[in-house]
Amino acid sequence: QLQASGGGLVQAGGSLRLSCAASGRTLSSYIMAWFRQAPGKEREFVTYISRSGGFTEYEDSVKGRFTISRDNAKNTVYLQMNSLKPEDTAVYYCAAGRLVTTTSASYDHWGQGTQVTVSS
Repeated sequence: QLQASGGGLVQAGGSLRLSCAASGRTLSSYIMAWFRQAPGKEREFVTYISRSGGFTEYEDSVKGRFTISRDNAKNTVYLQMNSLKPEDTAVYYCAAGRLVTTTSASYDHWGQGTQVTVSS
């Protein structure tokens, strides 16, 4: 089970750090990713990180502002979000999978989502 937390309401330009903790599952075996879904839109890829943490990929609109990291000893993945914009407003989901991919359907396990709201 994946548990995402850390969402909230923040002003534009602010920062938030999301966490995704696992129970009953060893995250080090998985590619970990964050996706987001804004109201009325489809779920979209944000970022993923390799099992060791040595490789990451980001969606273009978050490059340079968001950073994904993982602590396999704590069985937790993080998403540091800086310089937040109103268009970042969405429910953020963490996901675990076996493939290095930006496709949500390829991820096997999902957290429940955490709401991020950025006010202008």
